Amino acid sequence: MKLNMNLTPQEKRWILYDVGNSAFTLLVSTIMPIYFNSLAESGGLTDAEYLAYWGYAASIATLIVALSGPFLGAFSDSKNRKKPLFAAAMAVGAGGCLALGLAKQWLAFLVIFVIAKAGYSLSLIFYDSMLSDITTEERMDRISSSGYAWGYIGSCIPFLLCLGLVLGADFIGISMTTAMTLAFLIVACWWVGAALPLLRHYRQLHYVEDLRKERRSHLHRLGQTLKEIFHTKQIFLFLVAFFFYIDGVYTIIEMATAYGSALGLDSTGLLLALLVTQIVAFPSSITIGRLAQKFPAERLITVCIVAYFGIAVFAIFMSTQLHFWILAVAVGMFQGGIQALSRSYFTKIIPAEKSGEYFGFLDICGKGASLMGTTVISVITQVTGNVSAGIGSLSAFFIIGLVFFLLSVRAKPQA
Repeated sequence: MKLNMNLTPQEKRWILYDVGNSAFTLLVSTIMPIYFNSLAESGGLTDAEYLAYWGYAASIATLIVALSGPFLGAFSDSKNRKKPLFAAAMAVGAGGCLALGLAKQWLAFLVIFVIAKAGYSLSLIFYDSMLSDITTEERMDRISSSGYAWGYIGSCIPFLLCLGLVLGADFIGISMTTAMTLAFLIVACWWVGAALPLLRHYRQLHYVEDLRKERRSHLHRLGQTLKEIFHTKQIFLFLVAFFFYIDGVYTIIEMATAYGSALGLDSTGLLLALLVTQIVAFPSSITIGRLAQKFPAERLITVCIVAYFGIAVFAIFMSTQLHFWILAVAVGMFQGGIQALSRSYFTKIIPAEKSGEYFGFLDICGKGASLMGTTVISVITQVTGNVSAGIGSLSAFFIIGLVFFLLSVRAKPQA
């Protein structure tokens, strides 16, 4: 895969990890929920229970990262610690992905999924915080957008291989279980392979002094950072805004296939529609990255939040395959932009030497997954028995997120 030649070697290596980890993201949002649905049916679970337990598993993984992320982020900000922590988290995630192919019972599958998802999310804390080390502030919007763009299109390669195995299992002469085992193997190898160039060449340029010399604990430093966040209105208000709007974004990503399956929509159609999402997201993310060179990132993030509000409202009334295709295209148009610009915007307003610690707090607000969104949808679905009942709550997430984001923009320090 050939990246833009205007990128520096270090920028290319950083972007390549987005290509690698995005294969796991796509697997989680497409084939994996459908496979879990078959395990759930074999275990005697209803459609409502299946959707609820899948949401609970995603929420538990997020909770693990939320509790550990700030501490590990703070630890990674010391000299030469970010890369080994990144490698360890990536290994847990990829190893868990590989182990998913060995799970034959729904509960065991969910336990392994939680471990793999937590490793994946933790690796993103360290990876995102590397942005200030691999490029300049002027190029952050573009590089962050390029990461998501190439991640979307690059992840289609292992996805198509996995989809071919799953849909062609009978033709090839293998069982569905064997096909899924091979799919998990392909994604794990793709993930690790894409991470190797960054692991080999990354150098941590921004860091704080060794804590042992300063005789200050990580807990004390976290307390100091929390004080800084609360006293810096722009950062604090942005984190509140991010908590709400990105929760909505990740809930839609996390639950799309599970929601469509629970509505009884055709599995093959769902997978192809989400493949279209990846394809649409590639040029859309590149375009938004270029627009960020002409328009303020704040304005573009606002447009993306408003667009997602419309997507959430539309999802309430989704009932046919055509509706799902429309939803998939709309998500592809704005998904990469809102994630990429949020990442680069946050990088610009925080201290570069404490990026790991700050991104640990950002992850609490929803970077790794959607804790509040998936939990709300799961609870409402389980209580009402209606798989569409909880979707409407996501529109409120975007309204609240937009209000706080606009307040954070107004609180920006004057140059």
